[in-house]
Amino acid sequence: MTTADDETWMRRAIGLALGHLGKTGDNPAVGCVIVRDGAVIGEAATGPGGRPHAEELALAAAGGAARGAVVYVTLEPCGERSSGAASCGERLARAAVARVVIAAEDPSVLAAGRGLARLRKAGVPTEIGMLAAEARPLYAAYRPRGGR
Repeated sequence: MTTADDETWMRRAIGLALGHLGKTGDNPAVGCVIVRDGAVIGEAATGPGGRPHAEELALAAAGGAARGAVVYVTLEPCGERSSGAASCGERLARAAVARVVIAAEDPSVLAAGRGLARLRKAGVPTEIGMLAAEARPLYAAYRPRGGR
């Protein structure tokens, strides 16, 4: 995949998140697009009220096809969930995705590098900062209180 392809898919994820601004309670609006062989196999934005997370919805849509796919997500996947459910980092690692491309870091104590560490420990390559300036307005008002 080329940088231009990565930017195209990240812009799609940003668009999904934009459509959910103001609908996710205290949680940020996140967009997630899962791509395999140049085609979207799953995509989602954070659910109403902040749950489910975009990554878990997109993974559910992709099913087993997520194995070996590339994931584009607008905000760093969580490394822990306040509910005790599997984190998005854990879900992505278990799905055996090939790579995770992220626009922005998440300052939440349940993310803040923890999701990235979980992915990297599982051997999943990650890239952070893809179109960060375009994603920044999504999180201008986001003030985490410990979880997302």
